[in-house]
Amino acid sequence: MKAVVQDRYGETDVLRCSDVDRPEPGPGEVLVRVHAAGLDPGVWHLMTGLPYLVRAMGYGLRAPKVRVRGREFAGRVEVVGADVTGFRPGDEVFGICDGAFAEYARARQDKLAPKPVNLDWEQAAAVPISATTALQALRDKGSVQPGQRVLVIGAAGGVGTFAVQLAKAFGAHVTGVCSTGKVDLVRSIGADEVVDYTREDFTGRYDLVLDTAGNRPLPRLRRALTPKGTLVIVGGEGGGRLFGGVDRVLRAALLNPFVGQRLLGLVAAERAADLQSLRRLVESGAVTPVLDRTFPLGQVPAAIHHLQSGQARGKVVITV
Repeated sequence: MKAVVQDRYGETDVLRCSDVDRPEPGPGEVLVRVHAAGLDPGVWHLMTGLPYLVRAMGYGLRAPKVRVRGREFAGRVEVVGADVTGFRPGDEVFGICDGAFAEYARARQDKLAPKPVNLDWEQAAAVPISATTALQALRDKGSVQPGQRVLVIGAAGGVGTFAVQLAKAFGAHVTGVCSTGKVDLVRSIGADEVVDYTREDFTGRYDLVLDTAGNRPLPRLRRALTPKGTLVIVGGEGGGRLFGGVDRVLRAALLNPFVGQRLLGLVAAERAADLQSLRRLVESGAVTPVLDRTFPLGQVPAAIHHLQSGQARGKVVITV
């Protein structure tokens, strides 16, 4: 089968589209014929091994433990392994696995859910990681409530576009922060107010601030919170080669016990229950994936360059 693989850390020149053996599902796993796979910043981190903290977290100190890139997908079940009870061959699914940039991928049944019936393959592949991250940031960490004021920084990104819609679905008043060319998009997906950060900074106080952009100092984010407000930092972009943007999360954790505000980081869990919740929200019309562009499997390096350029509006997806 065709797959995008790498044998060493580096920039996009370490990636190549090659023929590899088709994986076989083990107990509790299914083999999926991948039709589309989502691209998120985590792919760049696993490709480069940066920050170095990524390697220490078990992804491989000198080279990637998993050769095939990509982690979120939509496709059709081909084969089920032993002890799989929830799926059978022919089922259309979406979910999270290792090695999604390939014609076939092996996935655990507890990280899968039936594909939303109103989405095509590309739309469904955009959901699992980014929407799960937004859901857990708002619901689990942020404890968002109807009527609260929520600020989403990076509102036009993969996580941000889901966060705006989910916060509205939970009954919040949402302000989105983005650049000039993305203002109309953020407004179109339900934001009550939109701040163009190239022209002005956000003002006022918010019950919940969700920062997906990773480039604002912790004191500035705290000033945007109410005295009992909650900050949730998603991802670790920017920063140095050792810790990257994770250093802000570490500083927030150290400060959190000594202030009235809640300063939290998020490492999203991967579980079928959240995929099921998202499926229901998508099928109800409350949430719709925002797709920026699609790239074929052989153009994954170009897709990564596009995502890293900051020009993407919503999700970038790989077609297989």
